[in-house]
Amino acid sequence: MNRRWLVALLAVLGVGASVFVAGYGQLRSAATQPGPATADTRVVIPPGASLRTALRLLESQGYLTDARLFEWYLRCCRDDAGAPLPAVKAGQYQMVAGTRPLDLLRQLVDGRVILEQITLVEGWTFTQWRAALAANPNVTQTLASSTDAQIMAALGHSQLAAEGRFAPDTYRFAAGTPDIDILRMALQAQDKALADAWSARAPDLPIASAEEALILASIVEKETGLASERAQVASVFVNRLRKGMRLQSDPTVIYGIRERYDGNIRRSDLIADTPYNTYTRAGLPPTPIAMPGRDALWATTHPAKGEALYFVATGDGSGGHTFTSNLEDHNRAVQRYLQRLRQQRNTK
Repeated sequence: MNRRWLVALLAVLGVGASVFVAGYGQLRSAATQPGPATADTRVVIPPGASLRTALRLLESQGYLTDARLFEWYLRCCRDDAGAPLPAVKAGQYQMVAGTRPLDLLRQLVDGRVILEQITLVEGWTFTQWRAALAANPNVTQTLASSTDAQIMAALGHSQLAAEGRFAPDTYRFAAGTPDIDILRMALQAQDKALADAWSARAPDLPIASAEEALILASIVEKETGLASERAQVASVFVNRLRKGMRLQSDPTVIYGIRERYDGNIRRSDLIADTPYNTYTRAGLPPTPIAMPGRDALWATTHPAKGEALYFVATGDGSGGHTFTSNLEDHNRAVQRYLQRLRQQRNTK
């Protein structure tokens, strides 16, 4: 090869190298330089979206300068170039202006979606839980036409009543999560809380099974106004069960009359027999009457020491109760409570 041809070849190679370097630089810039967006926003990646679709969506919202170049970079310049392109996960994402495209992609591949939350409260009934789930716009509704029994069957527990089986808590979830998935989380959490409380229970409880502990805990939950009194309230019911006394719990009566309850318990309600009326029936009701929290479960399986058989609200606005061990003292406490109520009415 003569010198002239050698010079020409080197020139061509030099131009090619320059083009390659410039092209690589452009691709790398598309992957590592922050996009033009100037404000944070939420971006929704729809279910089934491909990587290309997701990148174009990011480009349209200003988070990528050039989605096409970024995709080329991923195809040719990754450490594992030649491997299949990563898949993105559907969901709602919080995109931060100034984030590198590579970091945005990692967010989509890892599925770091925005987490919504719902609080399901101690002492709520399953009906109230269903209403809260149905009212949350971030929960996908799949259970609207299902009965409680059908829901429990879908969760693999067709032999159990829904009441009491779900742990009250604040649950975080990705927008669009089905309602049954949230219930599944709560069911698993309650199973664990109940198992933990039952396995560590105090000796000689007049409760034959974890299921009975769950039922009694639901009554304790509904009867307790102050968290500090849970173990005392539990002790009253445990003492009554030991003596064969009826529990005489107003919340069980309310649960039994359901929609007929208008905010007041009348004497006619107390003597109207239902499976849940613990004034007319001995022992525990057939199912829980609400969702007991972890603390109520623990108090029920670890009741306070003492001989109290009665309690009545103090009526002083604290939510507390007066605990007594005999009917005479209990009646005096009831009279004090009624007197306070009368005084409060007279001062209004």
